[in-house]
Amino acid sequence: MHQDGDTIAAISTPPGEGGIGIVRLSGPTALASTTPYFVSATQRDIASFDRQVYFGDWMHEGEVVDEVLVHVMRGPHSYTAEDVVEINCHGGQGPLNAVLASVLEQGVRLAGPGEFTQRAFMNGRIDLVQAEAVMDRIQAVTRAGLKAASAAARGQLSKTIHVFREELILAKAQIEAAVDFPDDDLPELITPALKESIQRVLEGMRALYETAEAGRLYREGASVVIAGRPNVGKSSLFNALLRDARAIVTHHAGTTRDVLEEIITIEGIPVRLKDVAGIRDTEDEVEKIGVDLARTTVSEADVAFWVVDSSDSLHEEDLSIFQDLKESGLPIILVLNKADLPQQADIASIQDEVVSVQTVSALNNSGLSDLERALAQVLKKDKDIVSDQGMITRVHQKDSLRRGIESIIRLQSNYDESPEFMSIDMDDALSALGEITGETTPDEVLGHIFNSFCIGK
Repeated sequence: MHQDGDTIAAISTPPGEGGIGIVRLSGPTALASTTPYFVSATQRDIASFDRQVYFGDWMHEGEVVDEVLVHVMRGPHSYTAEDVVEINCHGGQGPLNAVLASVLEQGVRLAGPGEFTQRAFMNGRIDLVQAEAVMDRIQAVTRAGLKAASAAARGQLSKTIHVFREELILAKAQIEAAVDFPDDDLPELITPALKESIQRVLEGMRALYETAEAGRLYREGASVVIAGRPNVGKSSLFNALLRDARAIVTHHAGTTRDVLEEIITIEGIPVRLKDVAGIRDTEDEVEKIGVDLARTTVSEADVAFWVVDSSDSLHEEDLSIFQDLKESGLPIILVLNKADLPQQADIASIQDEVVSVQTVSALNNSGLSDLERALAQVLKKDKDIVSDQGMITRVHQKDSLRRGIESIIRLQSNYDESPEFMSIDMDDALSALGEITGETTPDEVLGHIFNSFCIGK
């Protein structure tokens, strides 16, 4: 995607109408491509602009297209470390497209997805972790998710990886010396101190690996399905947790036929809450489709709320659904709904087979806070998660760290074998860690990462 010497441009604000829209240029001809069209209100020459914002008109073929603000940032002190010009105009598609078309006439190339951030990475202003954090910031839906992305953007994870790499590089130097000078009169090189250093790094890598699930939760969120037989109050619970009447609720069984999904936030974690059709055998063709969708949704969830009508005895359908949920391997939170009515459900035989039992009334909103806390404990696995510290948030980061850990474990098994084997394993560990920060990441992986960005970023 990146071509040395060319200049790129794109609209950097979302499609639609707004107060302000931005067209961004980056590259050696960014200023020159703006000069033919921008007329400063103070008649300033754009060639003298730097790190300031200037007001004027955007002209094209002798006509005023729009009133604009032009912000010039010269490299290397810019987002991409190249000359950058941002043209702030009114936020409709007409002004934005007209400004973009003008600079494209000057030989500027339309930017690809994520190409501005890719240039920042290629030019050494940020590493790969910080580049990915840009997109995580944009996509964050909770304050905790934003804090996690901001920590990555500030280099918290990168610093941790660099500490691991620096200590392993020092260890590698000792190992290489043992390889290169095996017969020389040198002190013992594979010392207890060296082994302790390698073990310290391994423990740090394992601790970082343990943050992967939390990182995934803050970045992607968790999927929670509300399952149960018809008419136990699933949709009422869905509405109660949303604090909104999103699902249709009636006294008739089988009202819900499709999958309703909304996002709520529980202790900083985005939760995709899914209300599905009541699971039962039915001859109704439409309801049967809904039941099939419900079963598919259950298989793809992270946690299940198994809703039971606590004012009624457990039915065979209840127990059948419970068995299906158990076979899916999901953590199950048993939700005893209708606590406002006299209690009849006997759960003594099954309460030890679920991770939590919560009693609620979706009708009067009682017990919801306890249910939300129970869900948070299941998702966090009772671990204290600090979202503004470095953590693993992406699958490729987790995989690279896993391979790095395996390489160190192999290295330790070779202490008594040969320094040559240790050197190979150390190289593998360093390469795996380098993939996280972008130092040794394969080009095809880089291409996939930046292609997932939006255009203009």
